Amino acid sequence: MRFLAVGGAALPMLALASPAWGAEDNGGALNALVRARLAEEAGDPAAALSALETLASHVPTLPGLRGRILERAIETGDLAVARGAAAQLWQAGDRRFDAQLVLLVDAIRRADWKGAQLYMSGRADKTGGDAISRLIQPTLDTWIDVGARAKQPERHLAAASVRARPEPALLLEAALVKLATGRPAEAVSITDEIILTDRTSQLVALRVAATLDKAGQGEAGDRLRGRIALASGGREDPMLLLPDQPVSTPRSGIGHWMALLADAFARTPNSSPKLSLLFGRTAFWLDESDWMARSALVEALDRNDQRQDALALLASSRRAMPPVLDMRRAELMADAGDLAGAAKLAEAAAAQEPPVRSLLVRFADIARRSDDPKAAERAYARLEATLGTGEDDAALRGTLLIARAELLLQADAWGEAEPLLEKAVALRPNDATVLNFAGYSALERRKDVKTSLARIEAAWNEEPQNASITDSLGWAYFLTGRVEEAVPLLEKAQAGEPDNPVIVEHLGDAYWKAGRRFQARYSWRAAALLAEADMATRIEAKLRDGLSEATTAP
Repeated sequence: MRFLAVGGAALPMLALASPAWGAEDNGGALNALVRARLAEEAGDPAAALSALETLASHVPTLPGLRGRILERAIETGDLAVARGAAAQLWQAGDRRFDAQLVLLVDAIRRADWKGAQLYMSGRADKTGGDAISRLIQPTLDTWIDVGARAKQPERHLAAASVRARPEPALLLEAALVKLATGRPAEAVSITDEIILTDRTSQLVALRVAATLDKAGQGEAGDRLRGRIALASGGREDPMLLLPDQPVSTPRSGIGHWMALLADAFARTPNSSPKLSLLFGRTAFWLDESDWMARSALVEALDRNDQRQDALALLASSRRAMPPVLDMRRAELMADAGDLAGAAKLAEAAAAQEPPVRSLLVRFADIARRSDDPKAAERAYARLEATLGTGEDDAALRGTLLIARAELLLQADAWGEAEPLLEKAVALRPNDATVLNFAGYSALERRKDVKTSLARIEAAWNEEPQNASITDSLGWAYFLTGRVEEAVPLLEKAQAGEPDNPVIVEHLGDAYWKAGRRFQARYSWRAAALLAEADMATRIEAKLRDGLSEATTAP
């Protein structure tokens, strides 16, 4: 199964000028094409799909049209339309990867295992060099053979492992297959020997453990879970926080594997969002009850700039969702502007017992974005109650102290914030983030400038490439009269974060003090483009009257 690019060619407008169609049809086709293009540019795949279907009714043989319909149908989740477009492409000899997967899904949903085998062999990768094929082919062939009741269906997974070192995820998938085909003892033998080396193997292991429970092998499932918890550092990964669900049918087996691929591609920098969406849709079409499939599709939709569709998918569940998915919904609501509703939902999602640290941290972030310091403080208090005395807990405790101090500083409560900052520094004396925040917060208020400067210098020595810390040091030098030393540091900070209005304003102030008035005004104008209301007013005064004590950045 050779992987080809998912994207289709642009629809040729000139083709619509053919005299083969009457003027009325030609006008309708042009109108539909324009509507489709506008909808695509506006990020509205549903409207684009409707216009493309209208276009197909006028010009069914237009080059590239069926591929475009297929892509929009995948984006909107319309399996019926996707299946029709994929079938037409396949019959015309255009055996593209997305069409192949859609047709496979349709065959598997109908338990047409012979049809599924034909689609799998329709574009076999003869070279073995296709990375996508190596991820998909062995697992799909295996589960399709389970559906077809073939002997030793896991042979495909074994053959894939022979070509390189055995992959734990593929070995665990073989254990799932043995459980699905009534060989629990063989499955236990695999799981007891397996070493979980990566995130994917941990996620498959969760499914194996749940399936062992269902097969009456609970003790083996517990042994495997113990190693998952150890490998994942407390199971704080969002996907690891989903409920354990068994995999015992070919359809659920293929669905869970597609969800894994969708999640992996969504997390991979510079990977195609269309690819993660294709796998996410495939997984969801195969098993809507699978929380991993729903979670993976949500992330794929969000990465494909379909945030409202991701929200709708989370809201459409007929069952109570796991807390981690409720938290994800809250984050998407906050991104969409519903901060109050997001904070309320996030607090409910984080209220479970025993508390889950990652959910509390995410709740606190949403509460802060929602300008709800009381809710954020509740999250911090619950987090602090979970801490022990280990090194990792000490690091988190220092971070919490800084976060609580920041809430107090936002309320101009320096007297209450200062002891928290001192505790954080005492707890994490070599932590660049803690030192920088404590030093800058005091310097900003012109408190104990000498100590504050020393802390910022220590932070910069730890992380000289950090633009925020570099800005802090440059600004500290500016405030202590060392302008010539401040300018190059602030220039370096601005190069690291050119869109940070605070850094750009600081640089403008330093240029002014250094007598570089033209560059100062240039920097202030750049900062004004990015500034919020209070900063914009201050910069406007500087641009009009020059720098004064009253208009110097805080």
